[in-house]
Amino acid sequence: NGESISSDFVHLPTRGMMQTLIHLLKCNIGTGLLGLPLAMKNAGLLVGPFSLLAIGILTVHCMVILLNCAQHLSQRLQKTFVNYGEAMMYSLKTCPNAWLRTHSVWGRYTVSFLLIITQLGFCSVYFMFMADNLQQMVEEVHVTSKTCEPRKILVLTPNVDIRFYMLTILPFLILLVFIQNLRVLSIFSTLANITTLGSMALIFQYIMQEIPDPRNLPLMASWKTFLLFFGTAIFTFEGVGMVLPLKNQMKHPQQFSFVLYWGMSLVIVLYICLGTLGYMKFGSNTQASITLNLPNCWLYQLVKLMYSIGIFFTYALQFHVPAEIIIPFVISQVSESWALFADLSVRTALVCLTCVSAILIPRLDLVISLVGSVSSSALALIIPPFLELITFYPEDMNCITIVKDIMISILGLLGCVFGTYQALYELSQPINHSVANSTGVYA
Repeated sequence: NGESISSDFVHLPTRGMMQTLIHLLKCNIGTGLLGLPLAMKNAGLLVGPFSLLAIGILTVHCMVILLNCAQHLSQRLQKTFVNYGEAMMYSLKTCPNAWLRTHSVWGRYTVSFLLIITQLGFCSVYFMFMADNLQQMVEEVHVTSKTCEPRKILVLTPNVDIRFYMLTILPFLILLVFIQNLRVLSIFSTLANITTLGSMALIFQYIMQEIPDPRNLPLMASWKTFLLFFGTAIFTFEGVGMVLPLKNQMKHPQQFSFVLYWGMSLVIVLYICLGTLGYMKFGSNTQASITLNLPNCWLYQLVKLMYSIGIFFTYALQFHVPAEIIIPFVISQVSESWALFADLSVRTALVCLTCVSAILIPRLDLVISLVGSVSSSALALIIPPFLELITFYPEDMNCITIVKDIMISILGLLGCVFGTYQALYELSQPINHSVANSTGVYA
């Protein structure tokens, strides 16, 4: 989920190949991964895995494009390193179009804005994920058993509104984001990794047991729900913004391509396996997060708690990105005596903003799809091919490369427009418009 995009704005020690690979893997395993079984339901048992593979390959190709453009620009400008926003700005400065050259700084502003929207979107999704799982754990504590039987399809009426759980989490997250020490945040990152890894192992152990006959599941779903699949898939693959800082922090940056191909191959296999097996296991009852389908026993209540703790700590890491872009600008507008107050006020306001957006639209699956369609598709599929065109066009690009870049950008744009429309349309419908997509508490 691009959890290392923050590295664009901070300087971390150099890493070896294995450290970089681990960092690449952990940045792609978040809440989006848990929404993949529902994404498969929205695409179909045959179309889903192949589409996920295709989107994964396209995304990795766009990562490679970004790396090549950044390397070319840094050599041309004799700089050691350029980040995503700078690459966009510098390439516009040297493009043939006079208007784009004059407004080149807007390239950096656009990328920064999309990073802010994407990361705050992630934070909003985290609010919903934690609240959904906390609600389910609390509502079912009196019927939680020692034996792990599959869930029955009986929707219980929640005793407390989901928004109450979001407001309960809010003060703890505000206190968490007040921590600005990156060493402390890295400890939280390690805790998040341990809890996430343990939870993922137990989830896989459960969904691989006694899988029902998948022949009654549709191979292809409707095109409308496929648009929701696209948004979720792109949200999950959002890692384009992290590749430049990860490469820059390697002891031997020339080895990064090898790490990228290996790491993303593992990620794609993990995504396809979890999405397909999860959908085959739960079928039409698949929830917005696979944790909501787990049996009501103490072991899997612990899994939900562990994953929620991991997401809680990861919130601070995701939040670091918009904070590092917005806070320096705000502080520059006030006197030094007000700097600390301005810093803490912005942090509080941004956390409250993610909480309010989660309260206003408490539909985990649709918000994931919306964030993926709106901003993640732009960062992952639309901008990198456009960047390649304006960076290399003055140097006699191959016609096949030009056509390929235009097609990828158009595909990303179509996915962005139609995926956003479909997610907004679904959000405008009554809350139980799509029962299988709701995050109700199951007995």
